Amino acid sequence: MPRRFWLMKSEPDCFSIDDLAAAKNQTTYWDGVRNYQARNFLRDDIKRGDGVLYYHSNCDPLAIVGTAEVVRDGYPDHTQFDAACDHYDPKSDPDNPTWIMVDIRLVSKFETPVTRQAMLAEKRLAKMMVLQRGSRLSVQPVTAEEWAIVHQLAGVAPKPKA
Repeated sequence: MPRRFWLMKSEPDCFSIDDLAAAKNQTTYWDGVRNYQARNFLRDDIKRGDGVLYYHSNCDPLAIVGTAEVVRDGYPDHTQFDAACDHYDPKSDPDNPTWIMVDIRLVSKFETPVTRQAMLAEKRLAKMMVLQRGSRLSVQPVTAEEWAIVHQLAGVAPKPKA
């Protein structure tokens, strides 16, 4: 199966790219997704080796700040079963988990983040999902062309698959 590309949003005060860089092996699980469409991407489509654009949301400026790679296919999100966790879901059944997560590892942090404003100014990104009005998914597909253009805007060549 060909490598696919994704954009994953995180608020920097929740889990920034610097937090990912500081994590053991620069790797973490991507938990807390509670939207069915994003869950379906995690469960059905995102696979080990896929590329990730790391997007800082709910901050100023909104920007893609680097890249990561999926290092583990989807598996049950343990936070859905933890009543002490913000992402607890009392309706989730351990025998048939509702929510899924994947593991990602940092590939690169952009020296110059690619701001939403810069992306909006780039006509070739006009159809990019993150730029569409009302697009709020925390996990969304990115085309290979969009992946390459974002890297051009960041002034870096896309890193090969690890």
